[in-house]
Amino acid sequence: MPLYRDEPRMEPSRSPTVGVLLTNLGTPKQPTPRALRKYLKEFLWDPRVVELPRLRWWLILHLFILTTRPRQSARLYRKIWTAEGSPLLNTSARLTEAVTALLRSKHETPVEVALGMRYGRPSVAEALRELKQRGSTRLVCLPLYPQYSATTTASTFDALAAELTTWRVVPELRTIHQYHDDPAYIAALAASVRELWTSHGEPEKLLLSFHGIPLRYSAGGDPYHRQCLETARLLGEELGVADDRYQVAFQSRFGREAWIEPATDATVQALGRAGIASLDVLCPGFAVDCLETLEEIDQLNRELFLAAGGQRFRYVPCLNDRPDHARALAALIERHLRGWV
Repeated sequence: MPLYRDEPRMEPSRSPTVGVLLTNLGTPKQPTPRALRKYLKEFLWDPRVVELPRLRWWLILHLFILTTRPRQSARLYRKIWTAEGSPLLNTSARLTEAVTALLRSKHETPVEVALGMRYGRPSVAEALRELKQRGSTRLVCLPLYPQYSATTTASTFDALAAELTTWRVVPELRTIHQYHDDPAYIAALAASVRELWTSHGEPEKLLLSFHGIPLRYSAGGDPYHRQCLETARLLGEELGVADDRYQVAFQSRFGREAWIEPATDATVQALGRAGIASLDVLCPGFAVDCLETLEEIDQLNRELFLAAGGQRFRYVPCLNDRPDHARALAALIERHLRGWV
């Protein structure tokens, strides 16, 4: 078996293209225990996600987690699954189409855009091969995670590097690590909140819920926590709300070890018990809606807040394929394409 993949033949008349790889976390193929087992096995075996000795973690993963969690997760995925399939995959695809149209409208140099998932399909490797088939000799990679974390962004770059080690001709490569403080991204977040408030009034409290990471990852130097707080500060300033009108929390804990605080579920319950009647929740760390926003926030945490005494809970959707979101990402990519287009 050859060590390296053969290069696709390029027609003599065809010009090289610039490739843009957009990536997201991924999704199971179907909301079934079998599909979830395959997806979770790939996801949770990533050493970037779970930093434990491999033998110890293999035993925990295969003897305990993969024997019970796929069925539980499949039940949750069925709550958000649509007739078209996975919300994360379909919305990411529409966002990719919107970014593609914007980039192609501005440049004479051919720009090709492909979508890859870190776990599941279409994989990062498949998206890279698609760009190669389209003649891309230069490549920009943008993981759709505004805040950098080794668990997400660095893991994406691991997958990128793993595929490129099989190529005879490696493209020129640029990577975008984060955009947590990008003005256009902050403005789009603020616009999505203002639209709700203009139409239906402001809440007593705005909660900004980010995905959590284990506390030891943050203590080890992962900048994620700091970047989440900076995003929250900039969004508060853009909205013009006082510091006591908004709050930051972290969701989606997994396992028994300590994670960064405060926890979203405990926070919404505390707010309800404290007499906060109306609460809006926004998830600025998620580019598009997924299980963690549609089920965990809009369903589970809604129930927790109302059961704790709250009266009105509103989930502010992710930026998804909003035009201002697509424009913000396209502008970000264009800055990294300078000199290539």
